[in-house]
Amino acid sequence: MIASTSHLIAPHGGELINLIAEPERAAELKSHSREWPSWDLTPRQVCDLELLLSGGFSPLRGFMTRADYGDVCEKMRLADGTLWPMPITLDVTADFAGKLRPGSSRVALRDAEGVMLAVLHVDDVWQPDRKAEAQSVFSTTSTVHPGVDYLLNKSNPWYVGGKLEGLQMPSHYDFRALRFTPAELRAEFSRLGWRRVVAFQTRNPMHRAHQELTFRAAKQVEANLLLHPSVGMTKPGDVDYFTRVRCYQLLLSKYPPGTVKLSLLPLAMRMGGPREAIWHGIIRRNHGSTHFIVGRDHAGPGNDADGKPFYGPYEAQELFKKYEADIGVTMVPFNMMVYLEDQDKYIPDNEVRNGARVLNISGTQLRQRLNEGREIPGWFTYTEVAHELRRSYPPRHRQGLTIFFTGLSGSGKSTIANVLLTKFLEMGGRPVTLLDGDLVRKHLSSELGFSKEHRDINIRRIGYVASEITKNGGIAICAPIAPYDAVRKHVREMIEPFGGFVLVHIATPVEVCEQRDRKGLYAKARAGILKEFTGISDPYEVPANAEVVIDTSEMSPEEAAQAIILHLERQGFIGVNGKSEEK
Repeated sequence: MIASTSHLIAPHGGELINLIAEPERAAELKSHSREWPSWDLTPRQVCDLELLLSGGFSPLRGFMTRADYGDVCEKMRLADGTLWPMPITLDVTADFAGKLRPGSSRVALRDAEGVMLAVLHVDDVWQPDRKAEAQSVFSTTSTVHPGVDYLLNKSNPWYVGGKLEGLQMPSHYDFRALRFTPAELRAEFSRLGWRRVVAFQTRNPMHRAHQELTFRAAKQVEANLLLHPSVGMTKPGDVDYFTRVRCYQLLLSKYPPGTVKLSLLPLAMRMGGPREAIWHGIIRRNHGSTHFIVGRDHAGPGNDADGKPFYGPYEAQELFKKYEADIGVTMVPFNMMVYLEDQDKYIPDNEVRNGARVLNISGTQLRQRLNEGREIPGWFTYTEVAHELRRSYPPRHRQGLTIFFTGLSGSGKSTIANVLLTKFLEMGGRPVTLLDGDLVRKHLSSELGFSKEHRDINIRRIGYVASEITKNGGIAICAPIAPYDAVRKHVREMIEPFGGFVLVHIATPVEVCEQRDRKGLYAKARAGILKEFTGISDPYEVPANAEVVIDTSEMSPEEAAQAIILHLERQGFIGVNGKSEEK
């Protein structure tokens, strides 16, 4: 029997669902957990579970059943008619789904360390049409859209729905004083006497334009301000939330005393544009807000493969306005803020007079300035924020870097990698590690064979080690064969959040490689003695996204290494006069 769900009524936001079980019930559930299958939650599932348990996703009482899921995708409403725009589903593997029986199975939901967080009472198990879901929710099936890419390429193919009973909330050891549940935030507003609260959603650092926008919004509706940044999963490539939170803390002094509150939201964003804006509004209502700022291209993922925005600039505002009464908060719409040079102030772009000179720096341009070590002007951001960003994102010649070789056996990868290693050691300034394919096989992957599955595991291991080296400011030179495109892209995704990644394709023809074969491997492969040999009995997928392409039948190892060095200099990974770090 499921323990009754708690309902909290507060002055801010209406009814709030609390799915944490009472201590006696939690102990009972834990005592039976060995009898049930366990599911280790993905990072996104942990975010969703936290907001389900705390009431941030009220009125949801668990992961969606098939009926709720279908109506949300089609109509933006739960099966009972309540407005809800985003599917909240527990995706699992086919093997795991096969173990479950709707109506009788229970699942112990655990975090990455195996700690049991909640029990799911299984009501539904089904295989969704994820492409149809993408079209309904995101209005596209293009995997250029990060939400679609996650749905189609990273999530599991089966869904499990049912009610939840929580044993404990996910653990956080960072910024504890800034993490408020919906009930805690409502209580804080009541304690402070804040009856009108306007919330601001962000996944980026805040600069002067954002500070001006939020200040104007609070002033316009005579409300206090809740800075409520998402610190769960955001768009790949975003500034890490540790850096962002330090920047938000620096901004608090820029507002009138006693008018602003910073609270962190463990939300896994979907970058769903108009639908996501409605979702954000409902979540902020649950956290006690009365108003919500919806800006230009709210929660938009950028442009599609043709360079066109996935959503119109004010499409989110239009949809939010249509459902404002159901959402339960009042929208405060804002245009993009731009800087008027002659007046030294920010104003909405729709208030700019003809002929006025306006300045703006995009997120891409800011990243370029950080990478190149160029000045970040004071009109764009506060000096303290710029300093904090530079601490976490130094110029490229001071960042970590992975140079990842790929090519056939005998193409010259290892020789060039060793020349490059020597060049970097000669320059000095950053530690350098060579991860040669043969040496990794000997010391890190000795138990693996040469099947596609084992090759992929080996390359992912190399990528993981390289990501740690890059994260800590070193240079990793990787020289495996790495024949498969998907795993090379996976390694790039692992490394790029932490520093540079340069893919070098050693495009030496197989005929030349075979002529150089000192170990007789190609001859054994031709004779059928060596199975699954790349280039002979196993395919090599030529990369279309290599930054550097080298054919060693036409270049010496020294010339090839120099070509790579020149590319790194042009991209800023090597500093002035060939040095890898400036003091």
